[in-house]
Amino acid sequence: MIPRSWKVIQTVREKVSCRDCETISQPPAPFHVVPRGWAGPSFLAMLLFEKYGQHQPLNRQAERFAREGVPLSISTLADQVGAAAFALMPLYRLIEAHVLAAERLHGDDTTVPVMAKSKTDVARLWVYVRDDRPFAGTDPPAALFHYSRDRRGEHPQAHLASWSSILQADAYGGYGELYAPGRQPRPVLEAGCFAHARRKFFELADVEGAACKKSRGERVGMIYPIALEAVQRLDALFDIERAINNKTAAERLATRRELSAPLMTELQSWLVEQHAKLSRNHDLAKAINYMLRRWDAFTRFLDDRRVCISNNAAERALRCVPLGRKAWLFCGSDCGGQRAAVLYTLIQTARLNDVDPQAWLADVLARIASHPIRSLDELLPWNWRNQPDAIAA
Repeated sequence: MIPRSWKVIQTVREKVSCRDCETISQPPAPFHVVPRGWAGPSFLAMLLFEKYGQHQPLNRQAERFAREGVPLSISTLADQVGAAAFALMPLYRLIEAHVLAAERLHGDDTTVPVMAKSKTDVARLWVYVRDDRPFAGTDPPAALFHYSRDRRGEHPQAHLASWSSILQADAYGGYGELYAPGRQPRPVLEAGCFAHARRKFFELADVEGAACKKSRGERVGMIYPIALEAVQRLDALFDIERAINNKTAAERLATRRELSAPLMTELQSWLVEQHAKLSRNHDLAKAINYMLRRWDAFTRFLDDRRVCISNNAAERALRCVPLGRKAWLFCGSDCGGQRAAVLYTLIQTARLNDVDPQAWLADVLARIASHPIRSLDELLPWNWRNQPDAIAA
């Protein structure tokens, strides 16, 4: 292992005069990502990826830089993050347009504390994931993040104002206006998440978890045989989906109609039968109602080959936020939350396309100012990956 080294590049721009025409010429100044800045693209890429990709707060990075002989203040580093996020906004807009051109989206959100007077407020980071790989789609995957100060339903409605197709999400009531029949331009179609439905039963049938709690002397809840059977019935559907993942649309649809449709019919009858035996306020009754009240959304995958049976794609993309939240604790302001949304979008999209985020950011930051605006999409992760010779050159 060779420790990294730091390099300062000093550019000398000599002025040259011509005795014949009496003019003075000077080479142009090199481009800096930040106007009149001092940080090079490789340093900025490392700074951004360490914070938003490896969850290292700026104060920890500053301490490490100081030990390596490069003392930098946290406020200086924060300014560089903001300036780099601004420079990368054109790519964020291109990814946003690509995501909103999808036939199906995964949607989810999570909390993110943000500084306020004498306390922190609970803000939100929203994610919308486009991933057509489960049904052998050729379009590249991408993740789009948005920031908001609260969780009001107006935010997803604004994010998807011009979009109308299939949305896979949880049962959050803020999505209700998107599914309304009179919505313009068209109502969004809801697709249920079996992972959310299964989780409600699994918590009531977690035998292993109950044994662990009992060994620690903690209070153990009831383990319900009905919940255990519900988990087994749902697991049978997941087994079928694993077998047809990444297959063509026709193969997926044929398998679902042959194998999954009978299981869904049996599941509905069984849920109705068990619900009749339970008290209305019982936890099992609530778990059963979660599915029965949204049965059309849960059965949509039987007739549409694009639909997945879970929303795990969004939850995987959103996992970076809880991991980072444990390290940097909160956003310093709403501007910080918006920058986080931009940079999470870029880094998570690069990961979805099997691209090294730091290498991609370093190359993009070095080229984006001189790159023609009409061919800016060449810098997107899925196009960047396909140009290794040009990148090496």
